[in-house]
Amino acid sequence: MTRFFAVFLALGLFIPAHLTFAATSLEVSGWVPWWQDTKGLKSATKQLSKLDTVYPFAFEVSSSGNLVDKAKLRESQWKKFFSAAKKKDVEVIPSIMWSDGKNIHSVLSDSTKRSAHIEEIVNMVEKGKFDGINIDYESKMSETKDYFSLFLKELKAELNGKLLTCAIEARTPADSLYRTVPTNLQYANDYKAIATYCDRVELMTYDQQRADLKLNDARKGAPYVPVSDPEWVEKVVTLALKDIPAEKIMLGVPTYGRQWTLTVAPEWYKNYDGDGAINAPVAKKLASKKKVSVSRSSSNEAVFSYIENKTLAKKVAKMSVPSGTSKGLKATAQALKYATDNNVEVPVQLVWYSDANAIEDKVKLAEKYNLHGVAIFKIDGEEDQGIWKLF
Repeated sequence: MTRFFAVFLALGLFIPAHLTFAATSLEVSGWVPWWQDTKGLKSATKQLSKLDTVYPFAFEVSSSGNLVDKAKLRESQWKKFFSAAKKKDVEVIPSIMWSDGKNIHSVLSDSTKRSAHIEEIVNMVEKGKFDGINIDYESKMSETKDYFSLFLKELKAELNGKLLTCAIEARTPADSLYRTVPTNLQYANDYKAIATYCDRVELMTYDQQRADLKLNDARKGAPYVPVSDPEWVEKVVTLALKDIPAEKIMLGVPTYGRQWTLTVAPEWYKNYDGDGAINAPVAKKLASKKKVSVSRSSSNEAVFSYIENKTLAKKVAKMSVPSGTSKGLKATAQALKYATDNNVEVPVQLVWYSDANAIEDKVKLAEKYNLHGVAIFKIDGEEDQGIWKLF
């Protein structure tokens, strides 16, 4: 309820029917990554009034199960930020990222190692006077599922009322993930247990790429390798809602993109080879340098393409393209025509990234399903600054 509305109620006044309120009730959180913490902290400090929670993406785990502080949270820049966040009543919850499935299983399946791991986490939270802990354990094996649930249960009990939040991989519905759904499909995450023990669940609805076979087929007339298509996100959310209450879900939204070398063959876009992540400002500079247009993709994310080889680019540029071809995908469409006419394969550079327009779609989805809020990955000073106008 806004203060304006509360004042009217307190005074016993009515509000005319034509007045509406645009303020959203969504909470906003975000990760500040250790590898770009100086810029990230500057950006997060500037936007503290719009943030409810900040996750220092700070810790990784050694093969023995010990925490490694990659961010060096004892540095003065972090301490200064923690003080500023406290004054603004913004929660600070460090994140632990672990993606070694074999070692995760080794630690969590051993009661002694698991207890020691939990004790180290709790001590870190208490010593740092943090508001809780964010667990981001990825690439787990299916046989780790019950041990991970037990770990969360025991960790929650030891946190003494502090928050346990869990960043969980997006689960594409099986009938969209497989051509033939396996008869005994096993998952590494027990969504029901996670909903029981985690106070909030950050659903990582990004890095979709080619995961959704149904959407790949539906979009096959043009390149399609999204960071986070709203149609896919909605599938992921509705599936998660069967086991996780809406009021616990923070919808993960990406502020980055990826670069690809797209192999264009006769009649089809044959293969996508990843060339690394890219942020919006760098992507825009690259598009300007290559003198190509940035336009909207079928997932309403930003996209552009170009051919690196100048000699080949001149030949391909002579090709006509179908009317309605996105300006950002002109090079890929021309390459398809050239490859088909000449029976060759053409490498095209494709850049696909998430910006404020793309994130707005996800904010609307979070509102549609009455989710707890949105979780921004990542706040590193290179996020599209237009996103902050959404909150």
